[in-house]
Amino acid sequence: MPEETSAGCIVFRQENNEIKYLLLHYQEGHWDFPKGHVITGEKLEETAMRETKEETGFDVNLVIGFKQVYAYFYRKKDGSVVNKTVYFFLAKSDRRDVKLSFEHIGYSWNSYDNAMKKLTYDNAREVLKKAHDFLVQKRLI
Repeated sequence: MPEETSAGCIVFRQENNEIKYLLLHYQEGHWDFPKGHVITGEKLEETAMRETKEETGFDVNLVIGFKQVYAYFYRKKDGSVVNKTVYFFLAKSDRRDVKLSFEHIGYSWNSYDNAMKKLTYDNAREVLKKAHDFLVQKRLI
């Protein structure tokens, strides 16, 4: 079975004493975080930052100490099944404006509760919960 590895960022920013999380609206219709395939020789953190810049138009700063992973299977158009592993890092941004890549049809900055409602997949909600809990525990918010 083919395998894929991706990395991405849960991007947040502070706005009027509230944390907002960035979600991207993918062409396929789902809402998720910026992420993409790891290039050979690239570190996971490098992939996460590169993909975030490619998909949002801005640089981010990774928050030290947070890394989550989840795996799932998906079926390609040719019918083959792929085992995909995705690594997520937490990233802070001071930017509000997003310059979307061709892969996306929209974006939104969301409160934690709204992001939990808007995210399409359960595994993304689990990662967001861990990221939010991490920020609260570390008193970064």
